[in-house]
Amino acid sequence: MPEGSNVEVAHHLSEHTHSMRAEPWQEKVEIVEVIILAVVAIATAWSGYQAARWDGRQSLDYGISTHLRTQANDASLLGGQQRLLDVSTFNTWIQAKQQGDTKLAAIYVKRFSDEYRVAFVAWLKTHPFTNPNAPAGPSFMPEYHNAKTQEAEALDEQATEVFNQGTEARETADKYIRQTVLFAMALFLVAIAQRFRYKAVRIAAVALAGSIAVLGLIGVIGLPRI
Repeated sequence: MPEGSNVEVAHHLSEHTHSMRAEPWQEKVEIVEVIILAVVAIATAWSGYQAARWDGRQSLDYGISTHLRTQANDASLLGGQQRLLDVSTFNTWIQAKQQGDTKLAAIYVKRFSDEYRVAFVAWLKTHPFTNPNAPAGPSFMPEYHNAKTQEAEALDEQATEVFNQGTEARETADKYIRQTVLFAMALFLVAIAQRFRYKAVRIAAVALAGSIAVLGLIGVIGLPRI
């Protein structure tokens, strides 16, 4: 993993800085280098830890979203079946009504679902047999509500929301990984700086490494944590 490699490099470079006898100015630079190495090693490990946690959050959210989609499909199927049964029963009620069999018609009314029966009563108040502007049936009435269909819509919305949260978690994990790239650049510059014996060049390389490390730290601090 990137964070593990960075920690090993930091440890190696830290040992390397103490293996040579340095001049006074070099000792001060080496202290800064060790600080940068220590901070980068800790920040790299933290970024890797957070990236792994956010990856886990993504998997969890996607799993929940899939489960909610399945529940929504089941509820939608049951809602469609219930509506089909109500419409079929309503058609047989129409036939019994036309034949003047009030007793049979009353039996069919009792077989309506509770939601459909409410819409049926409201539909009768529109005088559908004499009013040409009346709705074609109870299912076209504003009073008609299919509980399972509404449940399916709510579950589908929840699934979409959770899926989006999973996508955001994936993006957050990627941002943490990108910070480890900055820390790796800082380690590389420190390693390069130790090869130079010219004061100005080494200080400039260490300063650049420190700036990149600070930039990476600012990015890590600004990211959400779990």
